[in-house]
Amino acid sequence: MERLRFAPSPTGPLHIGGLRTALFNYLYAKQNNGKFILRIEDTDKKRKVNGSEKHIIDSLKWAEINFDEGPLINGPFGPYRQSERASIYSKYVKILLVQNKAYYAFDLNEDLEDARKKKEKEGSRFVYGMNSRKNFKNSLTLSLEKTTELIKKNVPYVIRLKINQKSDILCKDILRGEVKFNYEELEDKILIKSDGSPTYHFANVVDDYLMKITTVIRGEEWLSSFPIHLTLYKYFNWVPPKFIHLPLILNPSGKGKLSKRDGIRNGYPVYPIGWIENEILIPGFKEKGFTGDSLLNYIAQLGWSFFESNEMCKLTKLIKIFNVENLQKGGARFDYIKALWINSKHIQNTENKTLLNHTSDEFKMKIKKYDQKTIYSILELVKNRIEVIPDIEKKINLIIDSPIGFNERDLKKVINKNSVPLLKSLSTIFSDEKNMISKDFLITYCNENKIKFGDIMQLLRISIIGELSGPDIIEVIKIIGLKRTIERIDFLNNTISNFKI
Repeated sequence: MERLRFAPSPTGPLHIGGLRTALFNYLYAKQNNGKFILRIEDTDKKRKVNGSEKHIIDSLKWAEINFDEGPLINGPFGPYRQSERASIYSKYVKILLVQNKAYYAFDLNEDLEDARKKKEKEGSRFVYGMNSRKNFKNSLTLSLEKTTELIKKNVPYVIRLKINQKSDILCKDILRGEVKFNYEELEDKILIKSDGSPTYHFANVVDDYLMKITTVIRGEEWLSSFPIHLTLYKYFNWVPPKFIHLPLILNPSGKGKLSKRDGIRNGYPVYPIGWIENEILIPGFKEKGFTGDSLLNYIAQLGWSFFESNEMCKLTKLIKIFNVENLQKGGARFDYIKALWINSKHIQNTENKTLLNHTSDEFKMKIKKYDQKTIYSILELVKNRIEVIPDIEKKINLIIDSPIGFNERDLKKVINKNSVPLLKSLSTIFSDEKNMISKDFLITYCNENKIKFGDIMQLLRISIIGELSGPDIIEVIKIIGLKRTIERIDFLNNTISNFKI
């Protein structure tokens, strides 16, 4: 059985790059009738941020990426928070120590910093590895007695992986093929930190093995760590899972990773749902009026080549068509305009009842005085003009509420010396029950009275909905009725009686 995991660290809010990683793991798992696991990698105590885990889980829930195993869900391979798995890591690091595949290092931070600066002056990079570890204070350079003595005295130490590779390492990635790493550049990575907690490099390998993970889909930022992780699998004599390293999501300019700063500066979200920082809400896609399925539809296209006919997809269809062979190696530019377009298409394809469920309680109470058929008729009329969820209330209100005022700039565009008498004549003909108001009727009326059809339609539009753009105004008249139409025409007429042309 395919088993895939999403393993975020709770060091801040979930970025849409993380959501895309979760999505691709979920799609691959479900397409193969497998399991999708959420594991919280919370061993970095210094960087852990309160509320992060909740934000991660709430974001997945909103997007309807449901995990089969994870925190708060009983599963056979728990616990699913790394902070609750300390005894497991202790057991496995002892195996490496006994086999001389890991060692204790007692180096002071100052010594390491001095070595780093020295290498920088020489124009090279400092690597704590096979060519330098003999120069430092560790259990490879100290006697067993001295090492034991330092441990008993509680002298701070870390446990490092001992790299013994004598040739370049070839790492196979499904997306990128074989990636070669120079063994001399490999570092003896820290496995256990001085506070006793495991590093990502150690814990994720142990957990992936014990949780029977078959395929790992993660960001390309972990590609440089790939040989370290494969070395651990080799040392434990474990069969590694398959690996896929996803490209970055780039900012719209294509010059760098999409960041929170980009979003704040340019006015678009980068989190699935809102995040409170310094008591200020940073809105996510949810707060901006996106639906969860539209966001998934959009981010699925960032790094995955869609056929044009499949561009609009719900999650169920994404599962069917997902193909790792169509994943891209290069970074994908974020395009908020396209995200909005996809959201609008999802809204247009959503049932009216479901859309109205997204509106506020206040609005739901407001429309109760109208019959369902009327509200649904209005919604169908404005659907193709809705980009985000808040537009639902805004567009419906334009029709059911009489304008309380008008934009002066709009009035200047349409009002002239003939507007008052023209509005009066409109009020008169609309009051005559014999007249069947339609587009053809108004065209005939305009032809007979030598009036420009566009002028009369603009006056009608601004008097009825208060704006110069919007849905078919004849259809709006049919919905609100002639009485309310006349009231709005008269209101505009009274408003412009003293308007300076």
